[in-house]
Amino acid sequence: MSIISVTLTSVLSVVALFIIAKLLGHKQMSQLDFFDYITGITIGSIAAELATEIEKPLNPLISMIVYGIATVFLTSITSKFPRARKYINGTPTILMANGKIFRENLKKAKIDLSEFLVMCRQEGYFNLNEISTAVFEYNGRLTILPVTNTRPLTPNDMNMNLEQDEIFTEIIMDGRILAENLKRMGLDEIWLKKEIIKQGYKNEKDIFLCVCDSKNSLTIYNNK
Repeated sequence: MSIISVTLTSVLSVVALFIIAKLLGHKQMSQLDFFDYITGITIGSIAAELATEIEKPLNPLISMIVYGIATVFLTSITSKFPRARKYINGTPTILMANGKIFRENLKKAKIDLSEFLVMCRQEGYFNLNEISTAVFEYNGRLTILPVTNTRPLTPNDMNMNLEQDEIFTEIIMDGRILAENLKRMGLDEIWLKKEIIKQGYKNEKDIFLCVCDSKNSLTIYNNK
């Protein structure tokens, strides 16, 4: 009966926390989804209780399992049934469009005007006239579409064809060669050691960080 009781109360607390998180709004979560947020703080709390529970450690363990299963279950639902996402994760809310701020949508998102202005400044917009559309995403972030005439100039605007930037790969960190990254790039340690000697380094131990691009060009940061 104790196991059944703990299981039922855990399910009830899942539902209660979910409703409370919905009522509090998206601001609480930063980049987390609703359920990631509430299960994260709850499982952490239960884990702390489990670590200190001596007499009946099974009870908090069962609760953690229930929360884990509930999280997996809801994740599975949102992936298989896209329409369920708006009820579980919420939907984006347009706070501003075409020079108009929507007061009702601010209330819906549980954001006041001063908070909205702070979020705009955090995204680099100190002048609202530079904003075409501001969308409050379900993960608590503000996404802004700038007015076309005020956005930064791009190479496409100037009909320029530039080479695609490539991601640099770390091949030495803290004086240690990352063999797997080196192998993935089709290179070996013999080649690497020759290259670092060319740049005036005796060995990899003198190098704090070394990154390599798609053209096998090294950029080295030393330990000084």
